[in-house]
Amino acid sequence: MPQTVENRLPDPRRWKALVFISLAQLMVVLDSTIVNIALPSAQRSLGISDANRQWVITAYALAFGGLLLFGGRIADLWGRKRTFVVGLTGFALASALGGAATNEAMLLGSRALQGAFGALLAPAALSLLAVTFTDAKERAKAFGIFGAIAGGGGAVGLLLGGVLTEYLNWRWTFFANIPFAIIAALGAYFVIREPSGGRNRSPLDVPGVVLSTLGLVSLVYGFTRAETSGWSATSTIGLFVASAVLLSAFAWVESKVKAPLLPLRVVTERNRGGVYASLGLAIIGLFGVFLFLTYYLQVVQGYSAIKTGFAFLPMVAAFVVGSTQIGTRLVTRVRPRLLMGPGFAVAAVAMLLLTRLQVGSSYPGVILPGLVLLGLGMGTAFMPAMSLATHGIQPRDAGVASAMVNASQQVGGAIGTALLNTIAASATTAYVAAHVAGAGGPKLLQSQALVHGYTHAIWWAVGIEALAALIALTAINVGRPGSTLVGSSADGAEEETQVPVVMH
Repeated sequence: MPQTVENRLPDPRRWKALVFISLAQLMVVLDSTIVNIALPSAQRSLGISDANRQWVITAYALAFGGLLLFGGRIADLWGRKRTFVVGLTGFALASALGGAATNEAMLLGSRALQGAFGALLAPAALSLLAVTFTDAKERAKAFGIFGAIAGGGGAVGLLLGGVLTEYLNWRWTFFANIPFAIIAALGAYFVIREPSGGRNRSPLDVPGVVLSTLGLVSLVYGFTRAETSGWSATSTIGLFVASAVLLSAFAWVESKVKAPLLPLRVVTERNRGGVYASLGLAIIGLFGVFLFLTYYLQVVQGYSAIKTGFAFLPMVAAFVVGSTQIGTRLVTRVRPRLLMGPGFAVAAVAMLLLTRLQVGSSYPGVILPGLVLLGLGMGTAFMPAMSLATHGIQPRDAGVASAMVNASQQVGGAIGTALLNTIAASATTAYVAAHVAGAGGPKLLQSQALVHGYTHAIWWAVGIEALAALIALTAINVGRPGSTLVGSSADGAEEETQVPVVMH
């Protein structure tokens, strides 16, 4: 039977390796929110129009989401360590370019380069964890730490972005990435020892690369266009149709070629497929709520960027507790679906609490309980989800399997931001039209309309999160410790053993 990533002897320097892998992951996650806080300042400084400012975010998302599968395959081909170091080096150079930008084109180009190198870096980081930690309990702890950073780093980015923008200037939100990248790259180069025999040296599937990249770019850009131009716009519909055609062609090509970019065994295995679907849906809800709360605190409640960042810190703390304490401790005792399903369900309850938001809602009474429950639920679910992303995988497929879980999060984030923001905007417009003659003045009406839009969209997020919980409970069937049947192996065959393949 082919050797899976779980069968290898442990690396004596694995915990040092985790430090540098986690540092790189923190940099990527921080970057996704830190730039959002700095965007208004950068826009004024470089004279970027309102119509073009979205491209500072979109350029990164398109490159990152579109190239993830390619990045995962490169990690399998070149080796994860080499790909990881190259990704870090490129990300640092792109960040330096962004911080030094003198015009709009230079800034947008740097963001696209950050996304491209992030697409190399992210799957390499996750697959390095998969091949480095082989003991079940240690693996659970490592993925718990990694998951906590992946989920909580975004809120820390809001705080750091606010501090840097307010006390230095927006350029430091880019320059801040450089020390992270240098330390992580040097540490990885000297500490990480990738196991031998894990590369996939098959020829690169060029048609698969082209079709998957164009298909994912069309999908992500389609949701971005929906947010700005509307769902019925010709450009939006055209992009969705193009995405469906390209990704269908990609699936057909992958079933025919000898060395596919994405071996179908990676996504058709029940447990991994359940993880990709449920995690992608959960991220849709999380990103939407995260966005609305940021707007609510700053626009409606008048919080500063720094105060907003501090307001999210309880969620970060709860996420860390859920991931490193609840998830890591229980994953060795119960089935992963009994952590993921209830975890996503608790997140749905948290969002349900946030539907009670009003213009003058109290932070301790309404927002804080919702944030704490959201952090606990998502943290508990993330840990087994990140680990199951490489369930039963052979080392030669570890990179592309890791890319898939990153892709599900990236595409989920793009969908969540565009879909829920569009729903909120429509509800806000309808509220203004229905209450235009109401008492209280235009400022109060605008605040009431915004909050109505946010809560209307959060109701959708509740349903999406509940669907994620249902998929996790029904699709994932990997066994608990000591069970004889652990589910399907990487090649689709049922595998019986006294030692579960991934989760012990």
